[in-house]
Amino acid sequence: MTLARRLFRTKPAERIVAEGGHGEGGELRRTMSLWQLTLFSVGATLGTGIFVILGQAVPKAGPAVVLSFVLAAITALFSALSYAELAGTIPVSGSSYSYAYATLGELVAWVCGWCLMLEYAVSVAAVAVGWGEYLNAFLRALFGFTLPEAVTRSPGQGGGVVNVTAIVIVLLATWLLLYGASESATANAIFVVIKVVVLLFFCAVAFTAFQARNFAPFAPMGVAGITAAASQVFFSYIGFDAASTAGEEARNPRRDLPLAIILSLAVVTAVYVLVAVAAIGAMPWTDFDPDRTEAGLSHIADLAAGASWPGLIVSFGAVIAIASVVLTVIYGQTRILFAMSRDGLIPRIFQRVDMRHQVPVANTLIVAAFISVLAGLVPLGQLAEATSIGTLFAFAIVNVGVLVLRYRSPELPRGFRAPLFPATPVLGAILCVVVMAGLAGATWVAFGLWMLAGLICYFLYGYGHSRLNAEVT
Repeated sequence: MTLARRLFRTKPAERIVAEGGHGEGGELRRTMSLWQLTLFSVGATLGTGIFVILGQAVPKAGPAVVLSFVLAAITALFSALSYAELAGTIPVSGSSYSYAYATLGELVAWVCGWCLMLEYAVSVAAVAVGWGEYLNAFLRALFGFTLPEAVTRSPGQGGGVVNVTAIVIVLLATWLLLYGASESATANAIFVVIKVVVLLFFCAVAFTAFQARNFAPFAPMGVAGITAAASQVFFSYIGFDAASTAGEEARNPRRDLPLAIILSLAVVTAVYVLVAVAAIGAMPWTDFDPDRTEAGLSHIADLAAGASWPGLIVSFGAVIAIASVVLTVIYGQTRILFAMSRDGLIPRIFQRVDMRHQVPVANTLIVAAFISVLAGLVPLGQLAEATSIGTLFAFAIVNVGVLVLRYRSPELPRGFRAPLFPATPVLGAILCVVVMAGLAGATWVAFGLWMLAGLICYFLYGYGHSRLNAEVT
């Protein structure tokens, strides 16, 4: 077999599904319900973005930022529908990595998995880095003191030595994950309910000071402002695919995974739009300061109520929001690595399952250690921004995968079919490319370097250890 055929050899979808749940030394346990899967995706998506994004997006679009959130949701919806179809067809932990393996071949699957490593590991480290700042805002409002900058900021930030708070939140999430998938899902459900309640509380407070005149003029920057803000808030929707990484621990994956992906996107969109309407109604859009975004919602809540206690509650919600994101994203990272290890593309240690808790313990500890180092010691800089382009690349691959699998294997059982085929996946892929094209040149350079490193790793290890290639005579 030629090198090209080896690199682009696909793994049959039936085989990927048959191997689902199996690891070295044990199997993953199917315990997650539709409710838990939906909240996993909501937990990964509804993070600190909404707590800070308004302050950055409103000056670009004015009150029409509400439409920007809707436009970004529609953009995300096309990819979400494609994810839903493939999750219901190939319900395994590998998410878009496994979908690419079944449709576009091993090399594309590796590249997709490498992009997911960037998306999950670096993005969760970047989120964890900000936990100390939100924790300090909460402590300042409640007790009047803050933790030293030396332990709440990373090197490269003002006064930062070691971001101990970032390491602590990663270790707490790891501790929960080691207990088991069901226990982690229950903890995440509690976190998600708390942060949704806090955001609804913010809306209730803000609506007491609602002024309809704050929405005039509605679109001062015109269509260009709406689309510019939509490109920015689009990244607040990334994470809806988290449920797809739980494919081997869902009770009824073919039915529940597609529903969880679509439901989570609907919930997040409704919350985002409601918060945007409440915030602008309570404070004129011209008062939004893009340089003061960390406590934006807290500030609006305090103004609306004429007191400081509402902002305290909103700050608490931000602290919980980060904890939820860290938990769900680390979970997703470990399950994708589990699938890649089972295929031989990374070392076998990542697929070892603890027989007592039925979770990949060594995998989880390695991921936690890596993320802790990133969050505590490494200035992430441009690499953190490159997570956006890596995620969009994976989304585009999923959209293309739907097209390929529909034509190549129309007989496969599908728990969900993307409507208006082939328009849905085609538009999904095009929109991903359009958003990618609008990213900064430095982001593309960082992404290119990451891809180069990934290809080197594949040819040094993955190609030679691939189980699929080992079967070729």
